Amino acid sequence: MPPQTAFFDPINYYRTVFHELGHWTGHGSRLARDLANRHGSEGYAREELVAEIASAFLCASQSITPTARHADYIGAWLTALRNDARAIFQAASLASKAVDYILAIAVKENAVA
Repeated sequence: MPPQTAFFDPINYYRTVFHELGHWTGHGSRLARDLANRHGSEGYAREELVAEIASAFLCASQSITPTARHADYIGAWLTALRNDARAIFQAASLASKAVDYILAIAVKENAVA
């Protein structure tokens, strides 16, 4: 991640960190989502949707008003959503699991500190 000072607004830093943390949870040693999809593929779009929803959920958990800024992903998301009516629910479920994973670590870290 670039330093926070590289972002014009603090919200964009946190939104981006939370988005990337959403991807981080997909690793095989964490929640084991398929992260091997090529850019532009439907699988890639699904993972981006999971990460963006996770970012929105994490923003909400921190009382940050999230914004959707990744316009380049929206077209790919729409394709995934058109091809599978359940895609949004699956993405939201996976995002919720990602957020639970991240928040559990945060709670554990705060309990130790």
